[in-house]
Amino acid sequence: MEPRTLLGKVDAKPISGTDVMRITVRSEDPQEAADIANQVIDSYRRQNIDSNREEAAAARLFIEDQLPETEKEVLRVEEALRQFKETNDIISLDQEASNAVSVLSNLDQEITQLQARLADLDAQSARIQGQLGLNVSEGLALSSLNQSDGVQESLSELQNIQAELAEERSRYREGHPAIDMLERREAEAEALLGSRIQEVLGRELTVPVEDLNVGRLQLGELRQNLIAELTRLEVERIGVNNRMAQLTNSRNSFLLRANNLPQLEKLERELERNLQAAQTTYETLLTQLQEIRVIENQTVGNVRIVSLAQVPNNPVASNSRLYVIAGGFVGVLMAIAVAFLLDLLDSSIKTVKEIKELFAGYTLLGIIPLVKEPTRSETEAIGDQSYPRLLVNQPTHIRVREAYQMLQANLKFLQSDNELQTVVISSAVPGEGKSEVSANLAAALAQVGRRVLLIDADMRYPRQHHALKVLNTVGLSHVITGQAKVKSAIQTVTRNLDVLTAGVVPPNPVALLDSKRMESLLQSLAQAYEVVIIDAPPLVSYADASILGKMAEGVLLVVRPGVVDYAQGRIAKEILAQSNQRVLGMVANGVNPSNEPDGHFYYLRQDAHESAEILEESALLPVGNAS
Repeated sequence: MEPRTLLGKVDAKPISGTDVMRITVRSEDPQEAADIANQVIDSYRRQNIDSNREEAAAARLFIEDQLPETEKEVLRVEEALRQFKETNDIISLDQEASNAVSVLSNLDQEITQLQARLADLDAQSARIQGQLGLNVSEGLALSSLNQSDGVQESLSELQNIQAELAEERSRYREGHPAIDMLERREAEAEALLGSRIQEVLGRELTVPVEDLNVGRLQLGELRQNLIAELTRLEVERIGVNNRMAQLTNSRNSFLLRANNLPQLEKLERELERNLQAAQTTYETLLTQLQEIRVIENQTVGNVRIVSLAQVPNNPVASNSRLYVIAGGFVGVLMAIAVAFLLDLLDSSIKTVKEIKELFAGYTLLGIIPLVKEPTRSETEAIGDQSYPRLLVNQPTHIRVREAYQMLQANLKFLQSDNELQTVVISSAVPGEGKSEVSANLAAALAQVGRRVLLIDADMRYPRQHHALKVLNTVGLSHVITGQAKVKSAIQTVTRNLDVLTAGVVPPNPVALLDSKRMESLLQSLAQAYEVVIIDAPPLVSYADASILGKMAEGVLLVVRPGVVDYAQGRIAKEILAQSNQRVLGMVANGVNPSNEPDGHFYYLRQDAHESAEILEESALLPVGNAS
């Protein structure tokens, strides 16, 4: 069958408010209709599996390329930490810091005790020096001379000669031969004594021997004991001084080390953080590689067949006019009854008025009109219609563009002094179009000259790369885990508009988003761009939006009539209140003017009349299953 012929027979539409796709085939042959429908379902399922495998293969190649570099980084940081510890003689800085106070206290106490002992020794030495009439060096010299046999022998000989000389002088006059001989002997004895004194003292005498007080060279027992005590005190004083000098040097060295401990601890913590970050990145890559290999080899996609097409027993259109009339009449009655019953059972929000009542206290910042479903040719051009659409750049959607321009203007007026820089956009439940609102609001801001970055933080079901027609091989998850630099991950969409896609879906998105790296990343991006818009997961399903809302300047809530019900809306409002979020306001998305009271949204109806555009509901929900 020709593709064009097949396109005329097959119709695929998502069921509103669900992740289910309905495949309808019209054919004159009932068996052919059932076979085509089942073949389309099977082709779609196989295409989904192949698509998942291709994404997994691309992610695997990227991770396999990054693993060796990450492993080198781990080894490099480990070596840097080891060298740091060896260079600075570090075993445990925490233990060293805790012991520093006690060690310094013990050193100070011992030095104080030595200082007291030194003062006592100086006092005793001064007292003995006073009794002897000698200083320490003189006392030590006399003690040495007194203990020298040679000096004492020469001294005795000199004293004997001097006694004989005195006796002869009493008998003879000067010049007598006996006196001359004794004077020569006296001079020789003094020279010998001087020589031996020099040998003992190890230095030359500064005065002649005859001028020395030789009486001091022979000490009594008392003076000997005093000099011995003075000598002992001097030896002990020298020892105390040496010990005190050693302790003072040790204290100064230890104090210098203690003063450097904070800086060493800072450097060590920095190296340990780098090592931990490198190890975490390496382990995350290994885990993701295993998961991706499983995904790459699996034969089951994320599309499940709810039910296969059965061969119909009766044709859709009967040739019997009677059946047509009767069926039409019964159908009208049943439609009225079913519509009435569904209206009673339907607890979803249907109008903007109900949105305001449910979310009382939140400012309605914008109303986005419902856009008709794309035609078959448009679907072929833009691809899967379940993905978010960038409408503000299309000339056929003037009212949509103006609605988003009104929304960005209202956001600007929220803070007249400082304009908003970081905005998280979320919804209560999936299917309300928060991703489409994020993309179009970012594009609208870029159109008025603002530098905008759109971040796809919905790591569970990322869609912005489909809306903006960019790749998702490297994105936010890679930047947070350190696998890629933020500059290489950001892609340019149009002038003034960049996007940071979600990247590979991580096993635990909350752990990445609720991290210091994510917080610092947003701070740096806010400095580089005028506006940062963050597409976050729904509030009721996940905690991601609440975490991101605390990092940003506020949360913009997207509400779609006919999708969210009262219970889900109340839960979302409670989550925002409990997490103490700053709610900037809300956006009513996909509003159908025909459902609003008379007098409301006249401009939408007028525009629809003038441009002959029939505003019908457009399915923005992700297609996860097919029926």
